[in-house]
Amino acid sequence: MIVLDGPSHPGRVLKDLYLDPLNMSAAALAARTEMSGALLVHLVKGEVAMTADMAVRLGYFFGNAPEYWMNIQRNHDLHQARRRVNLARIEPLKGA
Repeated sequence: MIVLDGPSHPGRVLKDLYLDPLNMSAAALAARTEMSGALLVHLVKGEVAMTADMAVRLGYFFGNAPEYWMNIQRNHDLHQARRRVNLARIEPLKGA
């Protein structure tokens, strides 16, 4: 189930919207896309980031654009950075 606490990690999206409905394991997907099974397991657990290589393979396999997968990662990363980065001592440029 996707938790709406900001953008989901692409591994969560892969699991909840693709693998679970297809009753497919990460290992089975890895075999069909010529990826490392361990790497896909780590992706699904949210332990590693989506790479361009993964995005191309998943996009081709599932019939969507690699940009779809990369945008999920980008949105997740930006959300995490906004929560983590302290901007208190940075003064925005005025009048530029």
